[in-house]
Amino acid sequence: MNKKDIADIKRQFKVDNDLLKFSDIFNVYIMKESSDIYHHQSTPFEMLELEQQELFMMNFKKVLTGQLDQKLFELKFKRDIENSSQLILHQGILTNDTEEWKGRMLQIVEKMLKDKQYDMDIVITFIRGEYLKPTKRSNEETEESARDTVYSHSFILCSINKTQDPKKELLFDYVTKEFKYNFVVDPVINLKAPIGGFLFPCFTDHAADVNHVLYAAGKPYELDYHFVEEVLNAEDAMTAEDDKIVFEEIVKDVAGEQINTSTLSNVYEEIHRVVVENEEEDVPKLDYRDVEKVLKSSGIEGVNSEKVESAFKKIIDDENFELKATSIIPKYESKSIKIKTKVANITVSPQDLRYMRQVHINGKLCLMIELDENTMIEGFEMIPESLIHKVEKEEEQEDVEES
Repeated sequence: MNKKDIADIKRQFKVDNDLLKFSDIFNVYIMKESSDIYHHQSTPFEMLELEQQELFMMNFKKVLTGQLDQKLFELKFKRDIENSSQLILHQGILTNDTEEWKGRMLQIVEKMLKDKQYDMDIVITFIRGEYLKPTKRSNEETEESARDTVYSHSFILCSINKTQDPKKELLFDYVTKEFKYNFVVDPVINLKAPIGGFLFPCFTDHAADVNHVLYAAGKPYELDYHFVEEVLNAEDAMTAEDDKIVFEEIVKDVAGEQINTSTLSNVYEEIHRVVVENEEEDVPKLDYRDVEKVLKSSGIEGVNSEKVESAFKKIIDDENFELKATSIIPKYESKSIKIKTKVANITVSPQDLRYMRQVHINGKLCLMIELDENTMIEGFEMIPESLIHKVEKEEEQEDVEES
């Protein structure tokens, strides 16, 4: 799934939407002390009160919120797995029997509880539904509706939510005119911040892909590998951060540990160009041949196919590995690069990195920034200083004195 596919289905999560139909919602309450199922309940979604429906809709949107390869990950199911979650979920979608549907979902829950201890009570929510996607836009001339022909996508969405203790509050009773201590023993289910979940199957444009599942982590870059491997039975995922680290190590192996800002700016510019040229397609990926082209075009000397291929094999142990272009470059037009020094911390965008230089002036290491206008500090306009010219004069004076 790409970000457009995710945005399309996420946009449908709203009450009274005729393009999204939910059949059953299944909630399972897990006790932290024993990791046992304390209670489970299946209800037709339309039987819930409107306020409850809205709460769950908000929760489902939260599950699908986040950047790909940071918080959301399209994972491929492993092959030849006994009691495969892929098969369980597929059977759960195909069945029309509510009891069988519940049984399949409880199989997933059992996998979640095996060899796993939660540090709080949790509630696991499963929803199964049908997403209807129009095949084309409405035609006003022929009065043909976009909804006359639709693609039908059945899916299961899982949301994992933690519980928290209710607040202890002081209330004022208007009738008795008394201050009362209010204490509720029932735990509160935090639907605003799900700690995990998944969507099955994945959707690419109009086609369902049952060989992949969209996994949602609780926080960016913090994957629950037990959930990925033992519950979903999926292959490990590389985060955007992992891709970035691998790319940096490959560049260091090929070009050395040191690089100037101009060359680094060229590297980012070359990768950004690849992203822009492929923005209408899936996220572009770079193999060792593409990385070789990027490094050569950026002005790094001594780069060849053998060096780059060897670096891939050394760093990632796979010369055929592909890096996602959007993962290895900081956000190009925002101040996404942080430069930390003892004197000051500076943020700059990759496209503006070329205006910075690290130079030696009068024996001192300096960070020089090329500007288009005078700098304002605390309301004062800074006066330009001819520092380099001044140093040259001092050196000339020293030469005269020595002679």
